[in-house]
Amino acid sequence: MTEGRTPGRTPGTPVLPTLRVYAIDSKPDEARWLVRDLWGASAVGVIGGAPKTCKSWLGLDLAVSVASATACLGRFEVLSPGPALVYLAEDGLPRVRERVAQICEHRGISLSGLDLHVVTAPSLRLDIERDRRALDATISALRPKLLVLDPLVRLHRLDENSAADVSGLLGFLRELNRRHDVAVLIVHHMAKRARRDLGQALRGSSDLHAWIDSACYLVRHTEQRLRLTVEHRAAPAPEPILLTLAGGDGQPVRLQIVDDHHDDDRPPTPLAEQVRAVLRRAGEPRSRAALRKQLRVNNTRLGDALRDLELRGLVVRGSDGWALAALNGPAPDDPSQLSLSCG
Repeated sequence: MTEGRTPGRTPGTPVLPTLRVYAIDSKPDEARWLVRDLWGASAVGVIGGAPKTCKSWLGLDLAVSVASATACLGRFEVLSPGPALVYLAEDGLPRVRERVAQICEHRGISLSGLDLHVVTAPSLRLDIERDRRALDATISALRPKLLVLDPLVRLHRLDENSAADVSGLLGFLRELNRRHDVAVLIVHHMAKRARRDLGQALRGSSDLHAWIDSACYLVRHTEQRLRLTVEHRAAPAPEPILLTLAGGDGQPVRLQIVDDHHDDDRPPTPLAEQVRAVLRRAGEPRSRAALRKQLRVNNTRLGDALRDLELRGLVVRGSDGWALAALNGPAPDDPSQLSLSCG
């Protein structure tokens, strides 16, 4: 063998970079998070769920949180804030703006100052080399901390059941993730068949579940509530939580955490008790405007109190206003009372 030559290596062929193991930078035992307990730093993964389970709402909530350094869902702290980039293939730009504006309004942050960028191209195909190069260049220019692609089915024309097709597409996204140090979140549908392991219920090739570092699964719990289950490749997951799409009636629409023991462990707020007292004395429904005038309270506080009481099943909202649950027919989980769309 010629000295200095590697067996089987063609002269001039580049070698892969390596390090002796001791030279690798050590990290704390604590997992590195983009959003604590919800999404790993530079993690790739999925928000999965059936249609109309608020997957897009959760994706936008995460994007707004990263771009504004505010807690996702009001609970999960952002540890590595920065720009975010989203592409929503099924929503028109005005609708995207409206949803983001409502999340910002609820959090009291400026929409104009939000470092959240929206891809405005009419289509983005991850199986077309031209579009791949364009996405790569866009990430290189903006340097986002988070990329949200929603939904996966609209981003290609491949066979989702083909491991070869899916692995090639996911390989490209992993390449973007590593080259740009960007977390990648794709929104994807779950199959109708029930599975104990929610990741195995994702539609298409099982390569998708194997690819995931972090994942959020949304499953319908009741007509008005969703169960959010989180999983991570290299960190423990939080306990599942219940969510509802709150707001409407003049209040900003957003996903909101519902306490599992909401009805039993925490008493209503003083304002909520005042609302109940007014409705009890009235003996008939009262509009929100009438309640506001009688209680002399601002609209946001009243809205929060009414939503709190509604979630507890203590009041219901009808076409003629708000009433104590005992004075009105439908139960609080009656599907007819759910007027907010999760689409």
